[in-house]
Amino acid sequence: MLSKTAFVTGATGLLGRQVLHAFDRAGWTVVGSGFSRAKPPAIPKVDLEDRTAIDSALDETKPHVIIHCAANRFPDKCDADPDGTRALNIAASRRIALAAQSRSILLIYISTDYVFAGRPGEAPYEAEATPNPTNLYGQTKLAGEKAVLEVCGNMGLGVILRVPVLYGHAETNAESAVNVLIDAVWKACEKDANIMMDDWSLRYPTNTEDVARVLVDIATQYLVADEARLAMPKVLQFSSEYRVTKFQMCRLFAEILGLPLDGMTGTGEDKSAAVSRPYDTHLSTKVLKELGIDVMTMDFQDWWCVSVSVE
Repeated sequence: MLSKTAFVTGATGLLGRQVLHAFDRAGWTVVGSGFSRAKPPAIPKVDLEDRTAIDSALDETKPHVIIHCAANRFPDKCDADPDGTRALNIAASRRIALAAQSRSILLIYISTDYVFAGRPGEAPYEAEATPNPTNLYGQTKLAGEKAVLEVCGNMGLGVILRVPVLYGHAETNAESAVNVLIDAVWKACEKDANIMMDDWSLRYPTNTEDVARVLVDIATQYLVADEARLAMPKVLQFSSEYRVTKFQMCRLFAEILGLPLDGMTGTGEDKSAAVSRPYDTHLSTKVLKELGIDVMTMDFQDWWCVSVSVE
């Protein structure tokens, strides 16, 4: 494949940074945009609520593919700012889809396992399973999926990639719902600590480097397919197979750090929680496998042993 250009939204975020690196390593020309954490001129500020700004960025970079990572992805923050969440997760996604469609640019939209209800016994979910999100985050991401496919799907220009909770190299632990558990483990060491940690909901933490690698493979395969991609799957899913609760992750982190965890207690389902969270939203990677895309992932414990040792 001749040299190609990728445009990454949310390029300053947890996933976006790794997507930039992965496309660069694969020999692509890659351009990223940000907003609150933009770092011009390397990563210019692009307001995704402004169609003119989007058009300008795309006309300047002339990408072959857009990887749309930008999103409000924390369920609690979504509920705290529903209007802002809908503006970014839905309206901005439609705006980008329209800009991509008018320029015949492939758009890969990053979605979530939270589009599914996650009731006991339902997982793993196939890509074609009927979504039924239980919180605003999942609802807005599903609406974003629909917007992208409505605008770009019939032309073979829109692809959805659903992923679960992510971890990886972070600027701050708060960037990831997994990394931040390191902070909780340290807090559990404080005098009179009494931290309650979910030991009910099953998670499948997946490394951002693995997601970024898969995105390069998807972009490459779909661009090479050209018009044949009209018949290719429009909804893809990627996930690790490592199943764990938040409390189990905290126990592992405590072991790696050599810390006690007496100040933390695992809890069951919290039916009074302000934001509803599914029990098990494990994603099937069957469609990616059928496309011949490698779905192997890093070993969770090994990655953290190395990461903690170099900090």
